[in-house]
Amino acid sequence: MERILSGMMDTMNSVKPPRMTALRELRESENGDPFAILIGTILSARTKDENTARVVKSLFLRYKTAKELAGAKVKNVEKIIHSIGFYHVKARRIIDVAKIIHAQYKGMVPKNMDQLISLPGVGRKTANCVLVYAFEKPAIPVDIHVHRISNRLGLVETKTPEQTEEELVSKIPKKYWLRINDTFVMYGQNICKPISPMCDVCKIKKFCKYYSTKRDV
Repeated sequence: MERILSGMMDTMNSVKPPRMTALRELRESENGDPFAILIGTILSARTKDENTARVVKSLFLRYKTAKELAGAKVKNVEKIIHSIGFYHVKARRIIDVAKIIHAQYKGMVPKNMDQLISLPGVGRKTANCVLVYAFEKPAIPVDIHVHRISNRLGLVETKTPEQTEEELVSKIPKKYWLRINDTFVMYGQNICKPISPMCDVCKIKKFCKYYSTKRDV
């Protein structure tokens, strides 16, 4: 796994140093604040990274704590986040999450998977992102990039992100888990794209099942 992760970074740096992922940028800009990362992850669904970062920054300039966001009016939150996808639904959702965090957890985001996925709109991917980016707890958040690249490499043969997470957790040593999402997402955005992946510059293609199959055709 070390060769794969290092090879990905070497490839990206040789082409063009990649910009940080939205969640890494969010962690840096919000000093690792778990609540900001939780809300930012919910907002990031089906939204471009640069848009997510901009909206989250504006949101937390106005509402700095779970208590403040819990007391916000939906229409005011919608005005701030209107440039992201599904903003009507997301505005209500993040207010509901803030209310629970404030009332049940005294403003502190839980570090437990079961408690996280009990929050409105929080599935395993979002919960794993919070564990990794907010608490640096070993987990493997699987989005479309992690799912696609894991299958292309032949690390897994799965149909859904949930299956991919289960397979990766069982196969990859835990010491690598914190690096997987960040590295795979950057690689998926910059090199191993859904259409026309840049196999010619890829430094890990010798490990890649997709490239081997493509070459043999």
